[in-house]
Amino acid sequence: MNHTAHLDTLIEKHHALQAAIDDEIHRPMPDTTRVTQLKREKLKLKEEISRQS
Repeated sequence: MNHTAHLDTLIEKHHALQAAIDDEIHRPMPDTTRVTQLKREKLKLKEEISRQS
């Protein structure tokens, strides 16, 4: 996998995590533990994207 394809994959995963966070937050009874976990994963991806850029 070349550098650009890897970076694109990371960005796609980042967007998917944001969508999952939004879905969880807008549920009638959001699971705050799940939201926190998703946000941590998203932050790790953001840091990796920054290192790759």
